[in-house]
Amino acid sequence: MRLTGVPPALPALLLLLPLLAPLLGTGAPAELRVRVRLPDGQVTEESLQADSDADSISLELRKPDGTLVSFTADFKKDVKIFRALILGELEKGQSQFQALCFVTQLQHNEIIPSEAMAKLRQKNPRAVRQAEEVRGLEHLHMDVAVNFSQGTLLSPHLHNVCAEAVDAIFTRQEDVRFWLEQGVDSSVFEALPKASEQAELPRCGQVGDRGKPCVCRYGLSLAWYPCMLKYCHSRDRPTPYKCGIRSCQKSYSFDFYVPQRQLCLWDEDP
Repeated sequence: MRLTGVPPALPALLLLLPLLAPLLGTGAPAELRVRVRLPDGQVTEESLQADSDADSISLELRKPDGTLVSFTADFKKDVKIFRALILGELEKGQSQFQALCFVTQLQHNEIIPSEAMAKLRQKNPRAVRQAEEVRGLEHLHMDVAVNFSQGTLLSPHLHNVCAEAVDAIFTRQEDVRFWLEQGVDSSVFEALPKASEQAELPRCGQVGDRGKPCVCRYGLSLAWYPCMLKYCHSRDRPTPYKCGIRSCQKSYSFDFYVPQRQLCLWDEDP
């Protein structure tokens, strides 16, 4: 896969093809499907979409256990949304699937810009991609709920992405403070039990009674995503130019309050 303006011999992973860009239009949503290797060694297909007009990127992959994981980056609103659709265990009284959404502040250096993502093409669609860089595990304590009915005030993508997770959308106090300073209305956010109260609650893996409240933990991984642009130098060009991307893998662990152990059956005490 390659980037615009790169000599054919340059071993860039992904290219931006200038000849295709006019056909796509400057803001037309673009999709790229790549085969990626998961941390456990298994291979799955990942979909990456970019919309230059909306200035957003989305990524989606299905884990071997059937869980559908998605990531949305909204550059206009400084918001990133993680969603997991987890297959339910019907024999344990769960519904067909359970949805979770985690919303945090987007740092613009976490992933390449949407206009660059929209132009990514791969030379060999059958190749299995493995991240060049494994970034460290990020542990997040999600201590605030997001009001789904007001969610578009935070990001216009939230209604679509988190439609199945109306009562399970979580964020953090530090993110709330940032967004309030940016002018987001406080009605978007709802209080959960205070951190001091949650600290007294056991992890769900330690609770036997499925009707008791506890602190749930859910982990997910973005197996492969373009995290940085690469720049090359040439005698023919006075300034460095974009010539490829660097790919990353990153894992996240989310802790959040659930009113019943039944809503966190995957969390086993280590």
